[in-house]
Amino acid sequence: MRRFPPEAAGGRKRRRGWGTLIVGSFLAGLLAAGVVLLVPSGDGNPTAGPSPFAPAAPARTAAGDNVSASPGNAGRPPLLAIVVDDLGYDPVRDAEWLAFPEKITASVLPFGPSSKTIAASARSKGFTVILHVPMEPERPSVDGTEPFRLRRGMTAGEMEEAFTRMALDVPDATGASNHMGSAFTSDAAAMDAFAAVLKGKGFFFVDSVTAAGSLGAEAAERAGVPVVRRDVFLDDDPRPEEMRRRWERAIAAAKERGGAVLICHSRRETLAALLGMLPDLRREGIRAVTVEELLARSPKR
Repeated sequence: MRRFPPEAAGGRKRRRGWGTLIVGSFLAGLLAAGVVLLVPSGDGNPTAGPSPFAPAAPARTAAGDNVSASPGNAGRPPLLAIVVDDLGYDPVRDAEWLAFPEKITASVLPFGPSSKTIAASARSKGFTVILHVPMEPERPSVDGTEPFRLRRGMTAGEMEEAFTRMALDVPDATGASNHMGSAFTSDAAAMDAFAAVLKGKGFFFVDSVTAAGSLGAEAAERAGVPVVRRDVFLDDDPRPEEMRRRWERAIAAAKERGGAVLICHSRRETLAALLGMLPDLRREGIRAVTVEELLARSPKR
């Protein structure tokens, strides 16, 4: 057995003092750990891990994407699809919309003097193009589309033939919307037949909701056609204060549901009003998109 030489009395006392201090510190540490384990944190709930809804890191964006710099919207900002109706019949006015600084969906009437050119130009700008299909209204209306409107009572063959002629006149279209059509879109048989035509062409549908009883969205869903419904119509009343009120309603809808559809006419005063209100999108953290992009985010609305 290995023997150590006896220590001096002072050395033994110092050794015993240090040992007592070490043991005391160890016991105090155990007591503190026990207190931490026994006392609940905060309000008693377990500490939360990373939220599944936490925004992703900000993505790099191109000019015109209009994404807010706000960290809360960096992942998935609300979307607003602006649909511009009645293009194709005023070449000069139509061309002014091509300079719009945000993405839009160009809704083009067929057989107009500028239908093909505005559709091709809009597509080249990265805008979505849809065929604005004239449909039977409840009340008589004269606007030059009477000869080729879709009407209740058409056979499936007649409807497909009429639609095909219109689609050939606007070959850049990938979807369709209804021009007028308060009578047609409220008729279940007519809308089912029309939805079947859209399905066959691979088109999506924008229900303009020109009648409170529109069955457009329901018919499209039954047929398996991607569909969105109009949330706000901007310029039925062209007074600036009314357009502002409806614009704010569209922004609120986009923020509440994650996306919204705003429809407007292709009037000059509407273009001027929109240009003046566009800065609101960045302030509110909303991105302007095409209908195709809105559908990609939320296939069923």
